Amino acid sequence: MAAKKPNPGKDLYRQLRSVPWLQLWEKEVPRFDQATPQERARQVALIRALGAGFAESAPPRLHEPVRAWLRSLLQDPEEKIRRYALTALPKTGASQTEEKQILSLLQSPATDREKIHVSRALEKIGGAATLAQVRQDPSLPRFTEQRAKANLARQLHPTSIRMDSLLPAGEPVTLQLRCRPGFETVLADELTTLSLPHRIAARESGLLTLSLPGPFRLADLYALRCFSTLSFLLGTISKKAEPANAPAIANILTSPTSRRLLTSFTQGPLRYRLEFVTEGHRRGLVHAVVKKTYELWPELLNDSREAPWAIEIHPGRTGQTVELRPRLAPDPRFPYRQKDVPAASHPPLAAALARWARPLPDEVVWDPFCGSGLELIERTRLGGVRRVLGTDLSPEAIEAARINWKAAGPTPTSADFHVGDFRGFAKIRGWAPASVSLILTNPPLGKRVPIPDRQGLFRDLYAAAAAALRPGGRMVWINPLKTGPTERSLRLESSQPVDLGGFACRLELIRKI
Repeated sequence: MAAKKPNPGKDLYRQLRSVPWLQLWEKEVPRFDQATPQERARQVALIRALGAGFAESAPPRLHEPVRAWLRSLLQDPEEKIRRYALTALPKTGASQTEEKQILSLLQSPATDREKIHVSRALEKIGGAATLAQVRQDPSLPRFTEQRAKANLARQLHPTSIRMDSLLPAGEPVTLQLRCRPGFETVLADELTTLSLPHRIAARESGLLTLSLPGPFRLADLYALRCFSTLSFLLGTISKKAEPANAPAIANILTSPTSRRLLTSFTQGPLRYRLEFVTEGHRRGLVHAVVKKTYELWPELLNDSREAPWAIEIHPGRTGQTVELRPRLAPDPRFPYRQKDVPAASHPPLAAALARWARPLPDEVVWDPFCGSGLELIERTRLGGVRRVLGTDLSPEAIEAARINWKAAGPTPTSADFHVGDFRGFAKIRGWAPASVSLILTNPPLGKRVPIPDRQGLFRDLYAAAAAALRPGGRMVWINPLKTGPTERSLRLESSQPVDLGGFACRLELIRKI
């Protein structure tokens, strides 16, 4: 095997990235400025390192001086230095001043390589001046024009997703609801509450495909709480996303179904981000798709920053699916999630646990490992809860649970959040043995937070459940072990495998007999 050739430029860049950013600016930049042209050409990695660390390390007082220094390098006689400055400038929050100076490079003789770097810089910061230049200089790529339009749209016309807009009647729409593998049954059960006509067309691990025949609002769909992501199926392509597929993807993006969905549910310019879910960035293919899409529908703009829609390419059984997903952050279904803690449940998982518990009236609910309180909040939303208790060893978790509970809104349910070990349940004032109807919990699984003795922890949990539950009471939880209840009064009634991000567990219902 041939030895790798040394790359002095990359080696220098790695060294400089380990140096504090301020030291680069205060010591290395003056040395660079005073060096000979030959030395400066060998030290261009400094320009790259300064741009790479700008966003996270540059103090505000230095933002303009750094941009001014990079602008000065655009006039350097050495083409290599100009190219590195072109790459670094967009990372510094460059504006119209930098755009005009970058465009000025096109007025003087430039190599094809430098023109490519000019185009790439303008794709990131270009605006009205770039669009004017594109009209005069047809040699600039259409991708540069498209990105300049997207930049202007983002700056001048904020875009949002219209949750309450009604999709006009037309052909049935196919909806993809993804959840954690193993929770398809819970999600299908929740669909019985959906107020829209629908049909489950297919069911796979972690995915339900629905057909929606009639008009609907996005707000109607976001009444569901147990799905992780929601997207509209626009079409399918061959299994391998090759450059030859670019026209097929573009045709799907500009299809009547896509146009109907995007124009109905978007307020402002139509902007999207293209993502290959399992294949990395695929920059060449993205450029080809964007170019063809722009030719077919110039109003649909690709924008990697703050786009309200994602066009996602997912692997499927017979091909790759092209899907349109709303990019809503924060999730409008869970506005109460004001504070979080490490290893806490995700809201859709908490909602699925609460639904799987089959809510009963006059419930008294305890979460021994309550974290930020999501399971208790989601169970209370389903109604019939008289009182809840959350315990956790972490004061930060209990603080988060109290904040989230308050943000969830007024409720007649009495709530206690207690810092302490679940084993001390009987010592908590106002709580007594055999008083709990439901234990609902997603316990520490040992993946993100190490547990010295999981077997012992869960034996103690079974013992606490046997003492706290009233006869007929139940425990719904995620079990990461293959063992069952160790208490004779507890009986396993149902169990199904679930996948929590590559971590095989079981969703279980245990009843006190």
